[in-house]
Order: sequence, then C-alpha cells, then structure tokens
Amino acid sequence: MRKLRKEENLLQPDLSVKSRRIIISGGGTGGHIFPAIAIANALMTLNPTNELLFVGANGKMEMEKVPAAGYSIIGLDIQGIQRSLSLTNLMFPYKLVKSFLKAISIISKFKPDVAVGVGGYASGPLLYAASLRGIPYLLQEQNSYPGITNKSLAARAAKICVAFTGMDVFFPKDKLLLTGNPIRKDIFNVDEKKAEACAFFNFTPERKTILVLGGSGGARTINEALEAHVLTFLNAGCQVIWQTGKFYYQDILLKYPEGTHKLLRVTEFLSRMEYAYAMSDLIISRAGAGTISELCIVKRPVVLIPSPHVAEDHQTKNAMSLVNKNAAILIADNAAVDKLGTVVLRLIKDENECNQLSENIGKLALNDSAELIALEVLKLAKN
Repeated sequence: MRKLRKEENLLQPDLSVKSRRIIISGGGTGGHIFPAIAIANALMTLNPTNELLFVGANGKMEMEKVPAAGYSIIGLDIQGIQRSLSLTNLMFPYKLVKSFLKAISIISKFKPDVAVGVGGYASGPLLYAASLRGIPYLLQEQNSYPGITNKSLAARAAKICVAFTGMDVFFPKDKLLLTGNPIRKDIFNVDEKKAEACAFFNFTPERKTILVLGGSGGARTINEALEAHVLTFLNAGCQVIWQTGKFYYQDILLKYPEGTHKLLRVTEFLSRMEYAYAMSDLIISRAGAGTISELCIVKRPVVLIPSPHVAEDHQTKNAMSLVNKNAAILIADNAAVDKLGTVVLRLIKDENECNQLSENIGKLALNDSAELIALEVLKLAKN
C-alpha cells in the first residue's frame, strides 16, 4: 500500500474538464455519511458540472443528512443481519433481492461513469449491480478493521482508499491507497478560531477546557462517567463542554439545567464543531474512525473510550492505532466510570504529557483526503 500524494493527481489537469455522472452509495451512521458528503463536495469543487446521486438505506440518517447537504438521494429497502436471533433476519433475503433489482434500475436510468462506496447496507447491492454493468467503483474504508460490506466488495473494486496502515491484511495490496478519511473543512486551523470560540461558549481562554463527545446519538458510558466526575472537573477550575447526544440530553439537562454552573455547557449537538475543538485543551471521546481523523487534525490530547457494541470491536482497533504510537490514552468502556476522573485530572496537571500526546497525534494527520479521493474517482471515470 502506498500513500497517495496530492501532487500525483495534480499532474492530471484534464480529469475535471468533462462532466461526470457519479453514484455515491452507503451510509447508516455519521461515520459513513459525512465522509461521503465530503467526497461529494470535493467532486463538485473540482467540477461544478458533475452530476451526483446518492443511494442510501430507507430509514437511515443519510435520507435526512444528504438532502440537507444539497444532494439527491434514493433509498433502498435494505437492512443488515442482526447478530442475535431476530425475526427481522427472515426478511433479509427478500430485501436484498428487492434492493439489488432497484439498484439495477437506478444504474440503468442514471448511467453513471463511476460509483463510490463508503460502507453501510446500501453499498452492497448498488456496487454489485454496478460491477455487473461494467461500471468501475472505488471503496472508501474509514476504519482500521473493515466492515462486512466493504470486505465483500473488495475483489471487484478498482481502488480502495483507506485511513490506516496495514490494511493489506484485509484488501488486495495493489488496490490500496492511503488517503485518510475525508473530514469537514472547517476543522482545519482551529487554533485561529480560539477568540471566536470563547465568545460562542462565553468561556475564558485562561481556564483549561474539557470537551466531551458522545456522537450524535450519545454514548451511555461516557455520559455516566461524566455524571460521576463532572463536579470534580468543575471544582478543579476546568470549563466543560458536554455533548450528550440526542438520546441522553433531556435526562442530563434535568440534572444540570442551563445556568447550573458558569463553567459548564450541556448540549445535545454541537452546531459549531470547529469552535468546540478550538476551545478544548483535552478531549474525551468514542473512537469512531471519522472522529479519530478529526482529532489528528486538531492535535489535542485525547482520552478514548471505545464503544464495545460496534461490529468486530473496530473502535478499540481504531483507538489502539493511536495508543500504540503514544498519541492517545485509552480507557476501556467497563472501566470508564471508575477511572475517568483520575486520568483526566492527571492529564490536566501534566503539561508535558499533554504536549507529547498532541505532538504525536498530529503526526498521524492526513490532509486533503476528500480531494485525493475525488481525484481518484474522476480518474476512474475518465478511464
């Protein structure tokens, strides 16, 4: 596997001259959807006449997030297989065949030059249908341990863009490109936004700020750990930004109403993520691949509490890719409530350790990922 350099693709100035028709498939979680949207934005920046169509799974968050980003999307009636015994598994073969037939119809009507898969249920039938019609496709794998969908699609893929080294264990080595995960452009250069961030949160730059991230839905263990230790952090003089997620926000807000403590901000969702990163001196987070890519860019010391409930325990594998390079601290999910307070207070007081963690995580950052992937997509469309 080689690391793709932006300069290599810039030697192909004619890639974006002709308008291309491109399907982007997949979703299910923000970790799939937001990279997909970032790739789409890069494709449109390279050539605003490109025609893009998303294909997702009905009932999943892409059906809301993609239109909100300004793109068209068609939903497939597809689902995954439940790991536990479930009656819904009986519907899987029917929905798979139904989705495959609809994918064939979509391809026949849209006539794409190339397809992109970002993982998730909808990628399977769409990309398999594309391959039968001779349409090349590119896979974008966010995690250090790939999901079932991308592993099953790898053999027919033209290129596979990854964010971690060592992925030749799972994918054909000659197809791999180390591009990193596409992330939001406003995440770059957050240090320049510190003054704006202070005004946004009504915080002072003199105090240390702890940023707590639980994802859009929220992380039960992280919220429980914060409940156990948040007063300790506040009494130590730290400012705390606590993003609870939508499933936990109301309950936590009842315990910590707005104005409870001048150093505490409780929020369901961070509308200005760049300000949250700019304000932070220490971050507590799950270990989703997209989040880790952002953390490498913002270069903050981070305590990772991987979710044990994701497929193949890939969050722990993601976290270990940083921990093994002394670029993050890991606390197991079942130890978080007991250990988080001690670990965070130690880091807050140890400037040397924080600086070392920040320096090491910054070395792992991969910039221009969305543009690099977009250029590869256009190269496949041209060929």
